[in-house]
Amino acid sequence: MELLKQKRVRWMVLASIPIISLIMHWDVFPKELVSIHVWRQVQTQTTINNFYEEDFNILNPRLNTRGDDDGIVRLEFPIMQWSFAGVYKLFGKHLIITRILSFLIGLLSVFGMYFLLHWLFDNPVVGVCGAWAFNFSPIFYYYTVNPMPDNLALCFGIWGLATFIAYLANNKPVTLLVSALLLSLGTLTKLPFVIFFAVPFFYFLFNIKSYNQKQLVMIIILFALVLIMPLSWYLWVIPGWGTEGGVVTGVLGNQLDITTIFYYIQHNLISTLPELLLNYAAVPFFIAAFYFLWRNRVSTNLIFKAFALTGFALIAYFFFEINVISTVHDYYLFPFMPVLFILVAYGAYQLMGSDKPYLTYVVYILLLTLPLTAYLRMKDRWNMESPGFNKDFLVYKNELRDLVPKDALCVAGNDHTKVIYFYYVDKKGWGYDNYLTGDALEEMIQKGAQYIYCDDRKTDQNPAIRQYFDEKLFDKGSIRVYSLKPNPTQ
Repeated sequence: MELLKQKRVRWMVLASIPIISLIMHWDVFPKELVSIHVWRQVQTQTTINNFYEEDFNILNPRLNTRGDDDGIVRLEFPIMQWSFAGVYKLFGKHLIITRILSFLIGLLSVFGMYFLLHWLFDNPVVGVCGAWAFNFSPIFYYYTVNPMPDNLALCFGIWGLATFIAYLANNKPVTLLVSALLLSLGTLTKLPFVIFFAVPFFYFLFNIKSYNQKQLVMIIILFALVLIMPLSWYLWVIPGWGTEGGVVTGVLGNQLDITTIFYYIQHNLISTLPELLLNYAAVPFFIAAFYFLWRNRVSTNLIFKAFALTGFALIAYFFFEINVISTVHDYYLFPFMPVLFILVAYGAYQLMGSDKPYLTYVVYILLLTLPLTAYLRMKDRWNMESPGFNKDFLVYKNELRDLVPKDALCVAGNDHTKVIYFYYVDKKGWGYDNYLTGDALEEMIQKGAQYIYCDDRKTDQNPAIRQYFDEKLFDKGSIRVYSLKPNPTQ
């Protein structure tokens, strides 16, 4: 521990984090969107592109799967997508800009964790250990260069918690205001991050006798005002979510059997938690933290109680959303990250300060192992040979984009996400999944569809579909593109 007690060493470690992370992600920056949850990345990037190309009104996020409609789909408040599009206005439409901006948001989150831990424990060594470990969480390492609004929500949330801890030290109302605003922005960006409000809520509840009536009224008014923004947005948009509303109904709308639910819980506990959220090399710190929390009797600390109850709120959120999280939606677990790495940092620090000198060396070895284990776990996530969808759309992307006019309405499939293919061909229109009928295609043509991008032979070899084809424009790999007859009923 003596090494990290030196200020110069700590700053060297902190300075090395962005450098190491940049090197580890270097070959990812120029790559197209691929891999796990590519559909969510594409959905976000499409919204960015449409803010840039069509309508810069932040209230009107648009997708390409829109038929002949306007494509407006309001989910989370699109502050990240809109901000990125603003940078596009300055530098042009380039995916690498999205990756760089996402990476910078990730670095802000890392340093937010440093200050959160530093101020929480009043100890910069804990801050350095936690920031380092957090940066090499495999899930964070993967998503930090991908267009996911969860990145920005996490960043707002971490800094909101950090500034709340700062407020407890300086007792300045402006610091509390900044904290509340950051927590509100995090909730706006992704609804589940509203859970972070539990920390100040429980703290003030436990400490209520320390405030006079005027102070309590001012605190209540402050938080009520900042919550108006996310409350207004989600009350407006949630009724229009449709299938996305499963996030709101959670297990209350669940149709899965209990065996499946238990399998989801088991998978997240024994695989997602140690392997993706923590990093296997950080698991010993996480486990040790619970022992040291018990040994050091920290349960009497008010801020510990607030974070502990927030942890229980997160667990309740997990069980509520388990049918949606299942075994794949790991980014739904981002709200757990601050609490998890508070425990990791605390466990690492306590082990490092143990009266058994060899444990200090074990801690250093594990900390130095974190980048390697994160890399080994995630190195295949950007495999261009296995992009997570029909590779031909990636291979022939530029040809497919230039094949027909950009403003032409198109039909594209077979794409169960109904967003990936439209992103890669850079067109708008109707997506289909598994089966397209002749009647459905005729209706699309009547509404303006001019071309069809097709990668399954059961569709373009179907006589009920082929009767609407005019000319074959493209035939490479599995993809065929046809112009459609303008008057199919004639």
